[in-house]
Amino acid sequence: MDSLIVFVATYFLYLGVIVTLWFWWRCERTTKIELLVRLVAGGLLALALAAIGGRLYYDPRPFVTEHVAPLFAHAADNGFPSDHALLTSFLGFTVLMYSRKVGAILLAVAVAVGAARVAAHVHSARDIVGSFVFSALAAVIVERLTTSPRLRARWGRHHARRG
Repeated sequence: MDSLIVFVATYFLYLGVIVTLWFWWRCERTTKIELLVRLVAGGLLALALAAIGGRLYYDPRPFVTEHVAPLFAHAADNGFPSDHALLTSFLGFTVLMYSRKVGAILLAVAVAVGAARVAAHVHSARDIVGSFVFSALAAVIVERLTTSPRLRARWGRHHARRG
């Protein structure tokens, strides 16, 4: 069971990236551009929110406070928020705005990653929930910004000139 926990906690992150790339590849050209913009801008915003959150809140890793061995080697630094959960949940929340089915699959991957990292004693549930909150905020903020009528009008003129 420990091997499965370590595998999911460490490598399922890549499954999320692969599924997102597969989804992006299948999109139409204009959707590809929009999705790429949202992934880059939202990803940067999610990282910024996580950095601010990590500065404002310190959560020692469970293996430190509970005096247990983690299932894999990890630095004894601030666990808040989880980078792995941040990335996988951000991909899920962003793709969810385009496809409920694929977005739900990606969010299930994110939940699995988060649960495995808690089971491995490298994060607390707080770290995982914080990551989900930051990534959801970033995805929604960027979605709102990229769907504003003003930006849409400018975006449309830009594509019309290139078309």
